[in-house]
Amino acid sequence: MKTFIFLPPVAKPTGGVTILRQMADILHQSGREAFLVARGQGGWKPEGLADAAPVVEWADLRLTGSDLWLVPEGWVNALAPGLEAGALCLNYVQNWAYLFSALPPGVDWHSLSVEFLAVSDPVSRFIKEATLKDAPVLRPGIDRSVFFAPDAKPEGVVNVAYMPRKNKAPAAQIRAIHSHRCGADCINWLPVENMTASQVADTLRSAHIFLATGFPEGCPLPPLEAMACGCLPVGFTGLGGLDYMRQAQEEPRFTPWLPLRECPWQGNGLWCADGDVLDAALCLEDAAAMVRERGSRLDAALAAGQATADAYSLDEQKQAVLALWDAL
Repeated sequence: MKTFIFLPPVAKPTGGVTILRQMADILHQSGREAFLVARGQGGWKPEGLADAAPVVEWADLRLTGSDLWLVPEGWVNALAPGLEAGALCLNYVQNWAYLFSALPPGVDWHSLSVEFLAVSDPVSRFIKEATLKDAPVLRPGIDRSVFFAPDAKPEGVVNVAYMPRKNKAPAAQIRAIHSHRCGADCINWLPVENMTASQVADTLRSAHIFLATGFPEGCPLPPLEAMACGCLPVGFTGLGGLDYMRQAQEEPRFTPWLPLRECPWQGNGLWCADGDVLDAALCLEDAAAMVRERGSRLDAALAAGQATADAYSLDEQKQAVLALWDAL
């Protein structure tokens, strides 16, 4: 069985595209026939990577009924070559919010010969409830050789890392509420934007707290990377983050209605409902107090964060990909 993975035409590798490339490389390096399929000459392609999966141009794609054709959600029209060839078609849903966004008029998932993969347990549950179809879970991985905790965090003022591009308006509201309640100078804000992975990791290692403002999310990597770098994360789950986010707050104002899978770690952050800027600001205030106190609550949450990050390592991702493909 040959595997062909559609590579969306993006100018630079987003988190979702990086996961697709990682999957193709894992399969290729294990001796399986796996290819990335690029649509158009202008899109990003993985270059200069050691032992990377080969890239096939869209015009040269020739699928058969014995092949596997994987397409990320939001690119429904790209399923066409696989459907026409009778290949095993997989829609890899990396964000539940786009499951229905690109379906052509008059087409639904009941009428397409397509199976699903989900990036997280919440996304799998979303797919099951919305389409009545099962979706095995294939989680992403983070590079623990890049994202790791420092020996010690900086002394003095509490540093809070955040991503300005993730829901800019709610992030600004959270900052404003916190500033009005606690004073403008009680924390130092560290924006994470336009950085390489190494620069992101260095910034996170200098931060005590990571404010997560992303939603909707399939399985958000920034909070995982922050945990790996020794940050206490605070904020929105994006729904998909509930795959690994567990409440460390003693009396939380937010309780997810979605049943959570069992995890070997306990509370690893202070989490609130998506868009609840007031609760996010209050959680941020509580987290900053935990950092200043340096007590057992903080130690337990940071230890849980390390355990969480270890469960999402590249080695774990590799084992999961190979096990799933063996089953297929």
